[in-house]
Amino acid sequence: MYNKEIKDDESLKKAQELANTFANHEGRRPRILMADMEQNASNRGIKVIAAGFADVGFDVDIGPLCQSPKDVAKQAIENDVHILSISSLPTEHKNLVQEVVAILKTYDREDIIVIVTGNIPKPDYKFYIDSGVSFVYGPDSKTNDSAIELLEHLLS
Repeated sequence: MYNKEIKDDESLKKAQELANTFANHEGRRPRILMADMEQNASNRGIKVIAAGFADVGFDVDIGPLCQSPKDVAKQAIENDVHILSISSLPTEHKNLVQEVVAILKTYDREDIIVIVTGNIPKPDYKFYIDSGVSFVYGPDSKTNDSAIELLEHLLS
């Protein structure tokens, strides 16, 4: 834990319980790939979010910086993840995200939940959802609450 206050956080406890329920049901921990297709040379934000998901009980993979949509989809498939989290800056990667979703479809891997995270304007959420993304988490999203929503979706 990187913050004492979250130790007693009810949402963390609930997320951890759901992660354990998922692991008992599936025989393995929920697995998420944190992917970056940005052209900046930093994945600090991804690492912070990844730490939060690891605290919940996810197996977390972090992809290399500046991947192509094909590379992101390939890594998600090869690592047999349940969730693919794509980090995005405002409006820069709409087409790239669409391409990842299309590639996953060509490999019949629509079972992989695609989410988009980052500094995304609220008006762009609908575009991503209409493009096949399951959830969009902007800067106000809390990792534990997002994990709960994702785990409830996986368990449904």
